[in-house]
Amino acid sequence: MRKILVVDDDSSVRSLVRDVLEVEGYDVAVAEDGFAALRRIEGERPDCVVLDVMMPGMDGHAVLSRIRAAEAGPSLPVVMLTAAADDHQAWQAWSGGVDYFLAKPFDPSELLRYLDYLFDGAASPLAG
Repeated sequence: MRKILVVDDDSSVRSLVRDVLEVEGYDVAVAEDGFAALRRIEGERPDCVVLDVMMPGMDGHAVLSRIRAAEAGPSLPVVMLTAAADDHQAWQAWSGGVDYFLAKPFDPSELLRYLDYLFDGAASPLAG
């Protein structure tokens, strides 16, 4: 079963993403901020991180930078979600090494399509 870490300071967004992913058969862990996310990644490496950009303390760009600087970080897929989906945010995300970028409010089916593509197009995460 593929493990996805969902990082967002908004509990309703965390719950929505977790629920959508769990219905599709993913094992979902959550973190409420960047510091908690980095601890979780270190402790139990997920197969993908769904990361909010605008969070207090450490924003998503800083978390992405820390992930990419870690030993196994370059190979960890990261999807960024942001309510501030302007060109600057998108450019900063792409140049920081994000794998996929979604503007909030986002269509959960778009996230699921990307994850399906990411995990070799398997019909479901349970199939592989």
